Amino acid sequence: MVAGGAFDCHMGAVGAGVTPHTFVRVIGTSTCDVMVADYEEIGDNLIKGICGQVDGSVIPGMVGLEAGQSGFGDIYAWFKRVLEFPLHNIIGQSTLIDDNLKAQLIEEAADRIIPALTVEAEKIPISESTIIATDWMNGRRTPDANQLLKGTITGLTLSSTAPRIFRALVEATAFGSKAIVDRFRNEGVRIDNVIGIGGIALKSPFVMQTLSDVLNMPIKVCRTDQACALGAAMFAATAAGVYNKVEEAQAAMSSGFADEYQPNPQNAVAYQEIYDNYLKLGQFTEKELFS
Repeated sequence: MVAGGAFDCHMGAVGAGVTPHTFVRVIGTSTCDVMVADYEEIGDNLIKGICGQVDGSVIPGMVGLEAGQSGFGDIYAWFKRVLEFPLHNIIGQSTLIDDNLKAQLIEEAADRIIPALTVEAEKIPISESTIIATDWMNGRRTPDANQLLKGTITGLTLSSTAPRIFRALVEATAFGSKAIVDRFRNEGVRIDNVIGIGGIALKSPFVMQTLSDVLNMPIKVCRTDQACALGAAMFAATAAGVYNKVEEAQAAMSSGFADEYQPNPQNAVAYQEIYDNYLKLGQFTEKELFS
């Protein structure tokens, strides 16, 4: 028996344990957000501004819903590359050390940029998060796709530091996530819980806690780093007759969860105000600069 293929992120959602009212986020260079819904719940409602709404695309007998962000981890990687400029163009051209030592030094420094930024960014109180950014460096996938949009950063002063800018970028990716959740809810889709899979979900507690605070929702992190492969295995087991349906395979083969992030109530309130400013910045950017 050979099972049919499907999109990797759809399989990842299944591997993570997607069920109705569960919002699964595949968090890496970009994000892919996947949900499933019963026919009765969706009815004739067409969810505005998302990427996909397809019968059976995730689990047979349910409607698959897909959204996502065009840039997430790629935004952090872009900022890292900006900060690497003196490493490659100054240290890399130095005549004081040999080429082998230069290469090692550059590699070590580049690898430590994001961890060092994270340590310092975590120390900044939310009340001092006065830099606001939009997460559209690679356009906007959801809500309301517009790949012509560009990212913006505002609120910079002469005292703005690299960790402060990095924190603003992390918050921007979380705000973009909230915009997606709000769209689903405004369109009548119930979201009770969030599951994160992918590299960032497993490797960056700072990003995941910020995301939990901004969404004001708990986030479980799938234990396996191969949720897409696990989901494919669940479908294979179902096709082979080991289980009668995918939901049974999920219950039997789940990897469980490695972590669960709980929102800080005070942070959630503070972030709501900053999120409102994020929306205003986005509206200005889209209307005044790209209309």
